[in-house]
Amino acid sequence: MRVTLLGTGDTTGTPTVGCDCDTCERAREEGLERTRFSIHVENERRGESLLIDFSPDFRHQFLREEVPLPDAAVVTHVHFDHFDGLGNVFRVFDSIDVYAANEVDPETGRSVAQSIVEDYYYLNVIDVRPTPPLEPVRICGFDVTLVPVEHPPLLCYGVAIEDPETGSKLSISGDTSYAVPERSREVLADPDLLLADGIVPAHLCEYHPIGGRHEDDDGVPRTFGTKHMTREGALSLAEDLNADRTRLVHVAHYYPVEEAFEDPLAVDGERYELP
Repeated sequence: MRVTLLGTGDTTGTPTVGCDCDTCERAREEGLERTRFSIHVENERRGESLLIDFSPDFRHQFLREEVPLPDAAVVTHVHFDHFDGLGNVFRVFDSIDVYAANEVDPETGRSVAQSIVEDYYYLNVIDVRPTPPLEPVRICGFDVTLVPVEHPPLLCYGVAIEDPETGSKLSISGDTSYAVPERSREVLADPDLLLADGIVPAHLCEYHPIGGRHEDDDGVPRTFGTKHMTREGALSLAEDLNADRTRLVHVAHYYPVEEAFEDPLAVDGERYELP
């Protein structure tokens, strides 16, 4: 399993347009990027690949990394930085299967799968595959499971991807607070690589209108507001899940420059070969 981090940033990316903060300036100086979230997973044995989320930066990411176009894709939720890149399939693909959860979101009255069908009705190359959460489905030779996470007010899903032949496993937390349901944690557990949402360091919770939540025993917030984990929360989740290796994604430019490019924060273009 070859994993390429196409997009490791939050909704504005790093560097952020129009921002001259120290972190964005350092990114420009060193040629580092955190574009909007997307992960490419390749099954070398089969010569097939799977895309997790359609970033609005799709075109740039694929030109930059020179990875194969995906044979199938998963959409985790309908926020624009994970969803709106679907328009890039126009005149690029002959066809592509897109897997998305089939449960109806009370907030929107639609499932993620239904949102794709209705919002991208004009793209006849997309074959939407409504998928029940917590039930593995075979995609590109991998066993792929959508797991509910906590990203209010919308339903959102993490993803577990396992190679049934080698036993290698990639877990993606999805956009989530630290309050990942126990059943989802069981599915995500014991990955060779965990990609965990760690949007900001915990000390920045003082600047959020509602602060932080899910404090640890030392009072350190593991959730920034309600929707995303802090760096400390993501690392706590990694420990809970017994992850062999962890990289933090969905990273905001609000990290102080002295912390913004330190391990375990990921940047675009990182590649991992899972055993």
